[in-house]
Amino acid sequence: MEELTLTTPALLFSAVSLILLAYTNRFLSYAQLVRTLKEQHLQHPSQVTRAQIDNLRRRLHLTRTMQTLGVSSLFLCVVTMFLIYVGLDRLSAYVFGAALLL
Repeated sequence: MEELTLTTPALLFSAVSLILLAYTNRFLSYAQLVRTLKEQHLQHPSQVTRAQIDNLRRRLHLTRTMQTLGVSSLFLCVVTMFLIYVGLDRLSAYVFGAALLL
């Protein structure tokens, strides 16, 4: 097994940050769309509008879950860097693997 260096988990910071930015933008656009559809539904109730709102709520939930997993991955990368620093190489490899899976 090749040895992990401190720079290996640090490479994920920029990628995860960009993904989190994309998720945040998506979340904000979904939230705005839900607000607009809710106003429309209150003025002119219809099943189609209600179904769209429910669908967007599911998407909002998924986006929040993806954001949580992204932050968890970032945290595990920091833990990996700490474990490499203190010399726990095998444990750091497992934690880094978990960070990649998230």
